[in-house]
Amino acid sequence: MLTELSWKVGGQQGEGVESTGETFAVALNRQGYYIYSFRHFSSRIKGGHSNDKVRVSLIPHRAIASYTDILLAFDQETIDLNASDVREGGIVIADAKFKPTAPQHVQLVSIPLTQLAEENGSAIMKNMVSLGASCYLLGLSLDVFRSVIEEKFSRKGAAVVEQNMRALQSGYDAIKEQATPDMLMPLAPADGVPRLFMMGNDALGLGALAAGARVMAAYPITPASDVMEYLIKKMPKVGGAVVQTEDEIAAMTMTIGANYGGARAFTCTSGPGLALMMEAIGLSGMTETPTVIIDTQRGGPSTGLPTKQEQSDFLAALFGTHGEIPKIVLTPATPEECFQAMGEAFNLAEQYQCPVIVMTDLQLSLSKQTTEPLKLSDISIQRGSTLMNDIPSENIHDQFKRYELTANGVSPRVLPGTKGGLHHVTGVEHSEIGRPNETSLNRQKMMEKRMRKLQGVELNHSVSCHGNPNAKTVLLGIGSNFGALEEAVEILEKQGISSTHVHIHKLLPFPVQALQEAFAHKEEIFVVENNATGQIRHLLGFFNVSTNGALHSILKFDGSPFLPKEIAEEVARKVSVWQA
Repeated sequence: MLTELSWKVGGQQGEGVESTGETFAVALNRQGYYIYSFRHFSSRIKGGHSNDKVRVSLIPHRAIASYTDILLAFDQETIDLNASDVREGGIVIADAKFKPTAPQHVQLVSIPLTQLAEENGSAIMKNMVSLGASCYLLGLSLDVFRSVIEEKFSRKGAAVVEQNMRALQSGYDAIKEQATPDMLMPLAPADGVPRLFMMGNDALGLGALAAGARVMAAYPITPASDVMEYLIKKMPKVGGAVVQTEDEIAAMTMTIGANYGGARAFTCTSGPGLALMMEAIGLSGMTETPTVIIDTQRGGPSTGLPTKQEQSDFLAALFGTHGEIPKIVLTPATPEECFQAMGEAFNLAEQYQCPVIVMTDLQLSLSKQTTEPLKLSDISIQRGSTLMNDIPSENIHDQFKRYELTANGVSPRVLPGTKGGLHHVTGVEHSEIGRPNETSLNRQKMMEKRMRKLQGVELNHSVSCHGNPNAKTVLLGIGSNFGALEEAVEILEKQGISSTHVHIHKLLPFPVQALQEAFAHKEEIFVVENNATGQIRHLLGFFNVSTNGALHSILKFDGSPFLPKEIAEEVARKVSVWQA
C-alpha cells in the first residue's frame, strides 16, 4: 500500500479544475492524511491551462512532489504539458471526448467523463466523475467525499447532493471495467486525526484577528486578495471593519490613520502595490506610527506574472523608501508561522513605533496544506510605550513630547484625545512636540533617535537550522522554499552528501550573528531563492556576514516553485565536480 501519492488534475481555467482539486484535498485531509496542494493558474478568469497538484502522505510535507502518480486530464493540453511529470508506469485518466493520446511511459485510461456527467444531470459534474475514478484506483470508499459534497451542495437541495454522488459512482464503475491490477494504488490508512486545512493567506488573516487587528484597508491584488476576502466575513464578528480602498496609496494612508487613532490596523498587497505604498511607508517611519504591511510576493516586474511564484521583493522591502527609517521585516515559512508572525508584527510595530512588513510568497500564500491546530496562546498583545491614561500636567499649555529624545529611541505615544497628550504630527522633520523644525542640529538628533530604535535588536527565531549540524555544506533558504530544502537535504543524504538546511525567518534587522554562527566551519553555502539576481546572497554581502565557505546561488524564476529534486541535483552536481 502507498504511504504517499502525488495526484494532479488539469484543464482549462473555469472548467472546474480548482473545485476538483479542492474537493479531493479536503476529503483526504479529513481522513487524517497530510495534504500539500499547489495550484497553477492563469491571470484570467476563463481560458488558459490550469492545474492543481495534490500531495497525499502519512507524514507532513511542505512542498509539492517531484513526480505525479495520477493525472486527471480534462483536455489534451493537460497531457501535453504535464505527462513528462508522470512517473514511469503512472496513470493518466482522460476524457474520451477529445480522443486523448499520451506518451508510452504512462498508462492511459480513456473514460467518457463528460458523457457520464451529462447522464447524471450536467456536464459540469465531470469533476465528480473523475474523482470517482480516482477513488477506485486508490482503494477509497466513495463515502470519503460525501461530507464535502454535502457542504458544497446541500443549500441546493438533497437531490443535487445525490446527483453528485451518482456521478462519483459512475466514474468509479467506469474505470473499474478498464483498470488492470497493476494500475491499482491503494493508499495506506491514515490516522483519522482532524487537522486544519488552510493556506498561508488564511493563517495571516486569522493571526491578525488573534493579534487584535480591527481594521484592514486594502486594494485587491493577486495573490494577496484572499486575506481581505477571508476577513470580510470574519472582521465584523469582532466589531472590526474591512475597507476596500480605491488604490494601494489610499490603503496605506488609511492604515496609518487608523493606527494613529489607536486601532490595530494593517494592509495587504503584492509587489506592484508595495511599490505604490513606499512614500506612505516613509510617512509611517517619519511620524513613528506603528504600521503592519503584508507583502505576498509574485512574479514581476510591472504586472509580470501575477499568478506565479517569485521571491523578488526583498530589496524593495528593505530599501524601497526614499530616505532612511527603521523597519522590521518578517519572512514566515509555514501557515503556522504566518499565524504567529502576525501577532509578533503588531507587537513589534507598537514596541518600536515603526512599519513592520510580513513577507510571504505566492506558494506559501495560496498553497493549501494540512496545518496543526493553531494556539491563541501563541499570540499576546503588547502595546509598547503607548500611554492609555490621562497625562498629568502642571501647565495646561505644555505640549506632549511625542517625539522625545530617549536613550533607546522609542518615545512615549498617546492616543488622540488623551488629556495632556496634545502634540503636532507632520511628515516633515520636526521637534520633540512635532512642530516642523529643519535646523541642522534638530535633524541630526531626530535622525539618530529614530535609527537608534533597532540598534542591538536580535529578534527570536530569526534563523533555524536543520539536518546534520556537522555537515560542511549549507543550503540557505527563505519563505516557502522551506519544505523543498528539507527534502533536498534528505535526498542528498541518501547520495552520501551530508548537508545542513539553514532558513531565514526574519530578514530585518538582518540576522548577522545567527547566520555567522550557522555558517561557522562550513565550506560551501548554496543560497536558494526564487529570483534572477540572488537578492538574499547580495544581502549577505551588504550586511557583511562573515563566511569561511564559498557562496553559490541556486536560482529559479520561471514562475514555478522549486522541486526538492531540482535543488538536490544542482548541489550534487557541483559537489561531485569539486570532489572529482
